[in-house]
Amino acid sequence: MSDAKAKSTRSYPTAPGRTSPSGLRALLASIGLYGVMSYAVEQRTPELAIRLALGATPAGLLRQVFRQGLWLTLIGLAIGATGALILARLISHPSSELTRFISSLLFGVSPTDPMTFSVIAGLLLGIALLACWVPARRATKVDPMIALRCD
Repeated sequence: MSDAKAKSTRSYPTAPGRTSPSGLRALLASIGLYGVMSYAVEQRTPELAIRLALGATPAGLLRQVFRQGLWLTLIGLAIGATGALILARLISHPSSELTRFISSLLFGVSPTDPMTFSVIAGLLLGIALLACWVPARRATKVDPMIALRCD
């Protein structure tokens, strides 16, 4: 087998605790996003209870919470993607030591690969929608009398 082919088919073992650092990062991001959304919905529970008492439908409240979470997510994705593209352009100077280091970490992917940006944005959007859905669903099941009595 030629040396180039041996290098391309070689498997790189990982330590047991480092099997998926990106998966761990996505898990931590989703936990943080869920915490923020849960806190935001918890702060709005009296408002949502008043809306339910005045005749709002649970589906309408769910849409409202989703809209707020989606808006915040899209703003975050726009800021993050812009920052990542700017940073990728800054480090793509060929004589930079940082460029050689980053290029050694990216196997067959350019720093500004549109497919990678799209997949990651879609993944984060899905995580954000799930993180919005759970607290919003919980808020629609709150009894208005109990929520208003707590304040």
